[in-house]
Amino acid sequence: MSKLVRHIAGSLIAGGMLAAVSLSAAARTESAAGAAPAEARQAATAPQMAVNAPFAEKVMVGGRSVQLNGAGTRYKAVFQVYRAALYTEKPIQQYGDMAGGNEAKRIHLVMLREVNANELGGMFIRGIQENIDKSSSARMMPALLRMSALFNDYKKLEAGDSVTLDWVPGKGTVVSVRGVPTSDAIPEVQFYQALAGIWLGAAPADWKLRDAMLGVKATTDTANRN
Repeated sequence: MSKLVRHIAGSLIAGGMLAAVSLSAAARTESAAGAAPAEARQAATAPQMAVNAPFAEKVMVGGRSVQLNGAGTRYKAVFQVYRAALYTEKPIQQYGDMAGGNEAKRIHLVMLREVNANELGGMFIRGIQENIDKSSSARMMPALLRMSALFNDYKKLEAGDSVTLDWVPGKGTVVSVRGVPTSDAIPEVQFYQALAGIWLGAAPADWKLRDAMLGVKATTDTANRN
């Protein structure tokens, strides 16, 4: 079954987004200082954000308040691809702290250039597979297939478009594009943990971006991995 998932992912990413995110990159930590109080109180994600606007210091996920843990920018060579922010109920500094389903979480992406939506969805699938073993991949087959289909209604995402990946306790993973949920929630907590691994796991898309999202100072070892 894992061969089937790899085949689906390979087809989705043929356009080159995976190549873009696997190249050497730099990331910078972004401050949430100066976020407008009204923005911090928003219960939902705006469909678009000004590409240089700071992420809100606090947002609501499933009726629960989460705070900005850290944020950075993903680059393709010298070109910006997207900004990414991690929100948690309490500060974390390691991937293992993302485990468990009792606390709300959000990963918020803001596109900084035009991106093919199917390629982005394919990148998610490939990133998940790189951070879980084969047996886990087989168990997550239904969720992986649902994820591969989430972006089918979108031909492309424009600069400023938002994608949010929420964990809502008691409900599951909710993926929203431009502020609109793409499907029913995916209930398995292990799936959200694997999804977060794309950015925070043992084989993240970008080590510097991982450190920025976790709010930790990049080490020499981290810098040498990119």
